Amino acid sequence: MALIPLAAIGVVLGLLVAPGQPTASAAVLFGHDISWPQCPSTVPPTSTQFVVIGLTNGLPFTENPCLANQAGWATALAKPTHAYTMAGFPTAAQLTAYASSGPWSASSRAGRLSNVGYAEATYAAASIRRVAGWQPRMVWIDVEPRDTEPRRQPWPSSTAAQRQENRYVIEGIMRGLRAAGFSYGLYANATGWQSITGSWWLPGVPVWATAGRLDYPTEALDRCTQPSFSGGKVYLAQWWDDVWDYDRTCGTYDFGALPMPTSNLSASTGDFNGDWRGDIVARWTSGALKLYAGDGNGSHAAGATIGTNWSAYSILETVGDLSGDGSPDVVVRQRANGYLWMFRGTGKGAFIAPAVLLGTGWNVMNAIVGPGDLNGDQRVDLLARQASNGDLFLYRGNGRGGLGARVRIATGWNRYDLLVPVGDVSNDGRPDLMARERSTAYLWLFAGNGSGGFAAPTRVGAGWNQFTALMSPGDFTGDRVGDVLARKATGQLYLYPRTPANGWSTPRLVSTGWNIANALF
Repeated sequence: MALIPLAAIGVVLGLLVAPGQPTASAAVLFGHDISWPQCPSTVPPTSTQFVVIGLTNGLPFTENPCLANQAGWATALAKPTHAYTMAGFPTAAQLTAYASSGPWSASSRAGRLSNVGYAEATYAAASIRRVAGWQPRMVWIDVEPRDTEPRRQPWPSSTAAQRQENRYVIEGIMRGLRAAGFSYGLYANATGWQSITGSWWLPGVPVWATAGRLDYPTEALDRCTQPSFSGGKVYLAQWWDDVWDYDRTCGTYDFGALPMPTSNLSASTGDFNGDWRGDIVARWTSGALKLYAGDGNGSHAAGATIGTNWSAYSILETVGDLSGDGSPDVVVRQRANGYLWMFRGTGKGAFIAPAVLLGTGWNVMNAIVGPGDLNGDQRVDLLARQASNGDLFLYRGNGRGGLGARVRIATGWNRYDLLVPVGDVSNDGRPDLMARERSTAYLWLFAGNGSGGFAAPTRVGAGWNQFTALMSPGDFTGDRVGDVLARKATGQLYLYPRTPANGWSTPRLVSTGWNIANALF
């Protein structure tokens, strides 16, 4: 295989900047990625500035046969390196073999798929550790169609449900890489990402974007500045020819380690500390704000103080990633003046100061909840109920910390005294809402329709007036189904687990002493 001299690469790269157009940064670096099935007998020129090395032999649970040689070459020359691993939807045999090889419960198909993704990551991390002296801190997740020989293992993607299942696998890889101590990002192109994941929006995850074969001189540079396929920041741009795959850094990125992304449950409003487990946030009667980290098995850690003097707020709600930075946020209404504020989360159980004003006049509402992405645009939304008449309004999030004009989606909702966003308990990929009827104490499920409204309600319980507070931490038991927590007047907190079949498992006591809190969310 012939090699292009680095000087010739420079000529190609020189064409990437239009006359008079400034470069992205004076610190731009140029390098190569070494991809199976090339396994070339030669290597890139020694003057290459970085190398990205493939871990897998085209499919998950296989190893690049050239890995040791390629990593050894880069290490000997002290070349900065990243790694990448191919993601793939499991075969039937892989689903059986790895269904329990991860942190999720294998009681649901979603949990099993996520565990297979976790196992893919574990395999990739083991490949890195088998190469002595090689320590890439960044692993890119390569998400591409797998429907051609010799790498045939296609992603099922003809329905929204299948694309949701593909997300479970990819998310499992993310969590597995993080657990192994690696930062991670995504490699794909817009067409492939759309067909496999339904254009999953993950603004907190780094991106390595490909321009393919260059169609015009500035295409690779454009990938650095154009919106990415998933909404994440682009750090590397790639293109190729018949000889090599080429890469450039974007902006001032120096090819070092990238920040470790936190949980990427794009529909979650309950994972506040970024560990893929649903949490409880509570305000004590003293005004202290406490985080009770969920353990993924139906229990929680001791409360950790994450704020003080929160008695000034009459409504508090975790809403998911309203600001579009990849981390879940909290929305509060100020008691004195009706101002609505957003506290941006760090993804690690804390906040970024200062709070952001979302709007005024919200004292006309007697309920404000964050259902997740109710209208199907992958940006989280708000629901608010008007006190005077019970009208329910949808405020569409724009993914940048703003809200669109309100749309009335229901009337007469004052008959419900508690509204509880519960995530996807109907197991259709859409967020749902539960509501307790004031006069009957019935609990009703309103399944989200994916377009900003709800299907007809279904009664899912009776006798719920025994509880003084209801909330949902999302998936609290690790089976990828949203659950409900309920507090009795005696201060006991009970878990009501939902099942993948849209029913209830046996409730159980979680902890006691919760009368110390006057808000659970």
